[in-house]
Amino acid sequence: MKKWQGASLAVWMSLTMVACSSGGGTITQGIEGKSEGVAITADSIQPEPGATLVIWEDKNQRSFIEDRVRLFEEQYGVPVKFEELPPTDQVVKLTTDGPAGLAADVVIFPHDKIGSASEAGLILPNDVFESRTVESTSENALKAVTFKDILYGYPYSVETYALFYNKKLYPEAPKTFDEIIDFAKSYNDTKNNQYTIMWELQQFYYNFAFLATQGGYIFGDDGMNSEDIGLNNEGAQKGGRFLQNLKKDVLPVKLGDVNYDIKKGLFSSGKLAMDINGPWTIFDYRNAGVDFGVAPLPEIDGKPMTSFSGVKAYYVNAFTPYPNASKMLAAFLSSEESQMINFEMNGTLPADKNVAANPTLLADPISKAFLKQFNHSTPMPSLPAMDSVWGPISSAVTDIWDGGKDVKSSLDNAANQIKESLATTK
Repeated sequence: MKKWQGASLAVWMSLTMVACSSGGGTITQGIEGKSEGVAITADSIQPEPGATLVIWEDKNQRSFIEDRVRLFEEQYGVPVKFEELPPTDQVVKLTTDGPAGLAADVVIFPHDKIGSASEAGLILPNDVFESRTVESTSENALKAVTFKDILYGYPYSVETYALFYNKKLYPEAPKTFDEIIDFAKSYNDTKNNQYTIMWELQQFYYNFAFLATQGGYIFGDDGMNSEDIGLNNEGAQKGGRFLQNLKKDVLPVKLGDVNYDIKKGLFSSGKLAMDINGPWTIFDYRNAGVDFGVAPLPEIDGKPMTSFSGVKAYYVNAFTPYPNASKMLAAFLSSEESQMINFEMNGTLPADKNVAANPTLLADPISKAFLKQFNHSTPMPSLPAMDSVWGPISSAVTDIWDGGKDVKSSLDNAANQIKESLATTK
């Protein structure tokens, strides 16, 4: 209880001293509600005396973080400790450790968790560095780290999926799905587990692309209006029928017959010509000795295929006793220079527009392909309401693919289940 009270007092004091502006990129300091009228900007912000920081990050970012914080410590005299924690676990841990005063000052998590983190009061807005972030960040990445018109994140990487293709089997990337369908007529040999294309059929993260390209969507108003569900509109239904045709003409298997490991094995052994996958699989395919290329997803009916995308960003813990220093660290690690170094060290795809246009990055055809696909992507909605979506829509895809059931009825049923679930949580 004492720890909680102490943390709460620290938060109250820090929030009293750091009042967010309405978007001007400045904050005003005051004590006990008495404003001193001292505006803090990105150029004038200074760390609190005696500040020490902790950052949570994934293990694959350790070398980058440790390299950059050495320079940060030299410049600002603020020690920073790295603690390994997967980004997907951080919001849950922040929920308990934040109020207890035990959490890191700077945290990292996928952008679709921003809604729950914001509504729980776990993170501070990106106010001081707002203008810089808006100016330098790609549009889709900026949308992803903004919740209810408030910028929270300091984005540093983007990811989506694209088309891997075996150059020995298909020398040049297909531009349309019609080409893939034609190739399947001569290449498919189901008795010998030889297939033209696969993706993780059980994951709506990938199946979304087929519904969205034809005009379907999760929530309206750029994913922020949960009362407007577009998973059963005419475009989504057209996408569902396209999926049924793909099962018949290209991939005649059950949903459960394809997962990440299965298709990785087939692609690595030369039995799968194309794989819809993300940058996380590049290392495996290179180690397998596959001569592969990566290209944006093929068009469907003349339309660029719309993939789901994710954005990783730094966030400042609302319970930190050092909000200034924490914001400075988050901005430092997400700067143009830092994102370029992160790309060079780890191949991390940047959220920064200038880094994405850097000749070094553009010279890498794989990174260039993923970034091009990212520009045709839809950030996963960050509303907590997404928790009500995954189960019903996955069941609908199962009915459509495995059961061959009526597409409209299946999607209508999913939309109704989502609405009923959301109604009970209001």
